[in-house]
Amino acid sequence: MTDLRPRLPSPLQEVADDRFGRHGVRLLLKRDDLIHPELIGNKWRKLAPNLERAAGRTLLTFGGAYSNHLRATAAAGRLLGLPTVGVVRGDELADRPLNPSLARCAADGMRLRFVDRSTYRRKAEPDVLARLSAAADAADAYVVPEGGSNAAAVRGCRALGAELRGHADVVALACGTGGTLAGLAAGLAPDQRALGIPVLRGGFLGAEIQALQEEAFGGRRGEWRLDERFHFGGYARVTPELEAFAADFERRHGIPVERLYVAKSLYALVSLAEEGAFPPGTRLAAVVTGSPFTA
Repeated sequence: MTDLRPRLPSPLQEVADDRFGRHGVRLLLKRDDLIHPELIGNKWRKLAPNLERAAGRTLLTFGGAYSNHLRATAAAGRLLGLPTVGVVRGDELADRPLNPSLARCAADGMRLRFVDRSTYRRKAEPDVLARLSAAADAADAYVVPEGGSNAAAVRGCRALGAELRGHADVVALACGTGGTLAGLAAGLAPDQRALGIPVLRGGFLGAEIQALQEEAFGGRRGEWRLDERFHFGGYARVTPELEAFAADFERRHGIPVERLYVAKSLYALVSLAEEGAFPPGTRLAAVVTGSPFTA
């Protein structure tokens, strides 16, 4: 997969930020946003093992209207010459102009198929999946789950934890489907812990991460926990407060902050530092899982 050659290990960059420094906490940024210019961050780590398993077949996957995963899959298909199909949640979107994210998918050659939200919720059921595949003329497709999170992806993300061994006490990241955290935690050393910041409401993610680890490794691995307080209303919700925080972080450190995931995790870490959640001397690594999308 020469067109997908990554920059690994991704850089680990310490930044001076008084919101952490006054509590005796060192902040390091794990710059997974610099792994690959188009398959950014955890998307490369999760997609690469699945692309190997696909062995040249059509890739069929799922996502919402602003899915980073759909964009990464479409880009991978273009780079490798593989057909891609994206099943998009919301049949009402089919009658509207494509938003910039979906337009990028289409420009990269992805065939988009819009389904109603009820069908989308049942997409993993074998009969529903078979119908979706047949309707997209992709009956022999290699299916990648929403967000790219399956056992292969989780095992691929284990390397992220291994890269951070000996460099941090706590490793934090935003979570969507939980696959990156499931693999990261498995790769960390026994004296390290992982902290996940879900970007969706619902309180269901812990069970899904547990299930992913069981599928990938046969049981729970590593020390990890979730803090569910920082979703800002749910996926793709960006409040004025969060926007102001992200813009301020960019001004302070000259690092672009992706709003839907990374901004929420960084906001959470500032809040937790103020709460005294990290003892003085803690080395805190925040994984920068993505970068802002530009059309």
